[in-house]
Amino acid sequence: MQPRIAWIGPFAAALSALACWSSSRPHPSTTGTAGASGTGGAGGGTALVSDVAPVTTCAGTEATYLTPASLPAIASLPDPFTAMDGTRITQAAQWDCRRDEIGGQAQQYELGPKPGKPASVTGSFDGTQITVTVSDGKSTLTFSAPVTLPSTGSPPYPAMIGIGGITINPTGLNALGVATIIFPNDTIALQNDGTSRDMGAFYDFYGKTHTAGAMIAWAWGISRLIDALETTPSAEIDPTRLGVTGCSRNGKGALIAGAFDDRIALTIPQESGSGGSASWRVSDVQLAGGGNVQTLSEIVQENVWFRSSFAQFSSTATKLPFDHHEIEGMVAPRALLIVENTVQEWLGNLSTYTDSMAAHEIWQALGIPDHMGVYQVNSGAHCVGFGAAQMPVVTAYVQKFLIGGGTASTNVLKTDGGYSYDQATWAPWEMPTL
Repeated sequence: MQPRIAWIGPFAAALSALACWSSSRPHPSTTGTAGASGTGGAGGGTALVSDVAPVTTCAGTEATYLTPASLPAIASLPDPFTAMDGTRITQAAQWDCRRDEIGGQAQQYELGPKPGKPASVTGSFDGTQITVTVSDGKSTLTFSAPVTLPSTGSPPYPAMIGIGGITINPTGLNALGVATIIFPNDTIALQNDGTSRDMGAFYDFYGKTHTAGAMIAWAWGISRLIDALETTPSAEIDPTRLGVTGCSRNGKGALIAGAFDDRIALTIPQESGSGGSASWRVSDVQLAGGGNVQTLSEIVQENVWFRSSFAQFSSTATKLPFDHHEIEGMVAPRALLIVENTVQEWLGNLSTYTDSMAAHEIWQALGIPDHMGVYQVNSGAHCVGFGAAQMPVVTAYVQKFLIGGGTASTNVLKTDGGYSYDQATWAPWEMPTL
């Protein structure tokens, strides 16, 4: 496949024309004028009333968020190394506060708030599934996740959690000594279409007016599953060696789950496209260049994966103070493998490659480039073509970051689409050595 280069011209023309988050319940902040600048700090703009739990910025202050009308347009991908107050981070330890700042912005503008751990989370295992029971003293939520234990290796086993299923060869994972767990995401938050808003066990528990979109509700559910695994040794799962994966819409959810829970050691979103490993900005430009690509303006009409207010960015994605290279970067310094399919143009094949290459600079800056890989090859039909070509890369990541002791190289940045990473256009920042 030859490189698609028609999109570069429209973007060049557009250029010339133009914290530690708490995982507690939603916390309203005070309306007023914020004082930060940089990637989404206020810089004199008007701050909105936030429903996101308090986030401590890299400057040590509580994060405030601009109203969408006050946000400046950023044509390129936002600099992940510039904090909300406009200063650049210079030490690896500062990536923690940048992750928190990005997480706060992502919840505020795109995903909705992720509640923290309720008062009680318990688990029970019957040999084939783990049942999770969550209670806050008033309401109770229960869900079950099927578990397949491997026939090789020794307990407690590492495990791969599949959102809605696993399409990266679950039998092969079991053969490596990895258990598989299927997370029932549709039970937690329904995703049939746009009419599924506020439907599912999460909204029965927190109320129909909760502003979380389906993906952050799934991430909350996976965190509760991990809570239960930590206190249910009879399940024979090692909660310190957990991965998460999913394909397509469930791949989007896998990325969000991995970004928002530090206990997930390995995240593998597969063919996740827009809302996953694609960039909102790059997808818009790819569409403008003649591509058949899902963009922000289309996806917010399709389903309920995001908070409803995200739709106000339908024609102004450049005003988002973050993009999905930074969502990917929230996984760092843990391991991330992006698995994409070159022939799936609708998913933003060029966009996912560009976004993920920009994200890789975060792992480079941290001195661990082999902890993040990009593997994009023609694998045919969507979510069903995974096969022999991809499995060695997945195996290398699983053996190194889940099982432990793997020696195969995890330095992989591959596309068979002939794409070039246009760093000067999309990532014009200077990469620091942290």
